[in-house]
Amino acid sequence: MEDSDLFRQTIGKVQTVKQDKVSLHAQQKPKPKPYPKPLTVNFDAHLSSRNLDDVETVGIYDSMNFLSAGLQNSVLKKLRRGFFGIDAEIDLHGLNTPDAKRQLLHFLHNSVEEGGRCVHIVHGKGYRSLDNLPVIKNELNRWLRQHKDVQAFCSASPKDGGTGALLVLLRLSDKYGFSDEKDFYE
Repeated sequence: MEDSDLFRQTIGKVQTVKQDKVSLHAQQKPKPKPYPKPLTVNFDAHLSSRNLDDVETVGIYDSMNFLSAGLQNSVLKKLRRGFFGIDAEIDLHGLNTPDAKRQLLHFLHNSVEEGGRCVHIVHGKGYRSLDNLPVIKNELNRWLRQHKDVQAFCSASPKDGGTGALLVLLRLSDKYGFSDEKDFYE
């Protein structure tokens, strides 16, 4: 058996092509539209495991403030005086502790992603708390100190809620191009 006979036997029966043009659009099914994968964000991962045993419990009328390591006291003064405009606000009145934490972490994450620098958090003074120890206020004092995006916070001015609210300074998102935030303050 020759090669040509072997080839014809392998190929089988052949038909003559009557038309050599093929319409690609008529045979193909439409491609499905792409959709983005939903991002799953672990909001609890934004909290560090810092030891907060030295954080004192605050009362109804006590003010709070915090300045992250490496920042100058002038940043806290500027925050107190309203140098940074308020970009977003959240009210945590009436929420239980798990709900308040969940809403706070979502709020802080979204604020950083949208480029917010200063946010206003209303937590209330805690008049209805047992032993005059406000629950949400004390939890906020811990959570904000642990949060990786929080650089400073202080109690708001009396017109903005006084000791029942906080002004929080957030770090700049990486997408805004400040590799060193000290450049921003100067």
